[in-house]
Amino acid sequence: MSEANYSVPGFMAGGISVGIKGNGKPDLGLLYSIKPAVACGMFTKNSFSAAPVLVSRQRLKDGQAQAIIVNSGNANACNGEQGVANAIAMARACAKELKIEENLVLVASTGVIGQPLPVDKILKGVKRLVSELTPEGMGSFERAIMTTDRWPKISCRKIALGGKEVTFCGMAKGAGMIQPQMATMLAFVVTDLNIGYPELKKVFRYAVDRTFNAISVDGCMSTNDSVIVMANGLAGNKLPKEKSADFLRIRETLVCLMEDLAKDIVRDGEGATKVLEVKVEGAASLSEAKRIAYAIGNANLVKTAFFGQDPNWGRIISAIGSLGLPLDAKRVRLYLDDLLIFSQGVGHTTEEKHLHEIMSAPKITITVKLERGKGVWRIFASDLSFDYVKINSHYRT
Repeated sequence: MSEANYSVPGFMAGGISVGIKGNGKPDLGLLYSIKPAVACGMFTKNSFSAAPVLVSRQRLKDGQAQAIIVNSGNANACNGEQGVANAIAMARACAKELKIEENLVLVASTGVIGQPLPVDKILKGVKRLVSELTPEGMGSFERAIMTTDRWPKISCRKIALGGKEVTFCGMAKGAGMIQPQMATMLAFVVTDLNIGYPELKKVFRYAVDRTFNAISVDGCMSTNDSVIVMANGLAGNKLPKEKSADFLRIRETLVCLMEDLAKDIVRDGEGATKVLEVKVEGAASLSEAKRIAYAIGNANLVKTAFFGQDPNWGRIISAIGSLGLPLDAKRVRLYLDDLLIFSQGVGHTTEEKHLHEIMSAPKITITVKLERGKGVWRIFASDLSFDYVKINSHYRT
């Protein structure tokens, strides 16, 4: 889709610069539904959750929202009571200009942790931000929420439900501090889907668990992670019942859309040069499959080996073994793409040319087969390069 086609019936969006970043780049964005929408959110599990997370989590308990105001360049995290007051002030100013109820406005922030939020700049810019909202403003909104991202992350889908066209559009930011349990990022999905709150919550959580909660760049969890969905019902489709064909199609559409964004975050991982798809099959349980996948995807020695295109399969085996699980080495098989490189407790590295081709590719699949049960899980991870250190050693200064 071209940027002009990034639109969802009943939604408006926009982004402007108010000087938070200090470099003139957009740093304040707004998503707005012309009517209150059914809404759900999932947030960081960090014990020091940022003020916007605290405010939005509380407001979403009612299952409704109409607007989301987002700033970049400052996380408004670890700012105590003043941080919460500033987040509420952002929402209040937005509600006043939009002429909607304040509790229907959600807040999100991203950027440096522990710096006072320049809330006066935000409050002064809200009127202009609202005046510049357009139905085609998703691209402007996306640019306004970016920090170290190298490119915008937007994905849209259209499906037909009972003769009604339903549109979904998702936007995300994230490149560093990416860790399972709500990858460090902001993501927003808007749709004109007509759906009840219980059904939306179920399809949303299902999709998030299999996408944004299944990626890793550096194993670091942020204070601001937020994923929010708003459905305004303007498509007019019949309300889907749980487990119906429409319900399952909606769920699959959300998975596909969020997977686009999640993989784009990994691909854009700070300094990343490769996307690693880690698949675990035949684990004793789902929980075991997840533990093994994350142990591989978060292992710095594995990630640096792939950056250097070094087929050091011993690092993968070591990462698996570090969990202390009762594994039978003779039953474990390890593949890079389609090439078997470990089985029967020993390595197989005779096809050096094919192995070199695999390691040179921008996307590599690591498959572990255990023959212990039916547990299966998959995550997406990035490699770890010199540039990651360069970016993060001077992020604040």
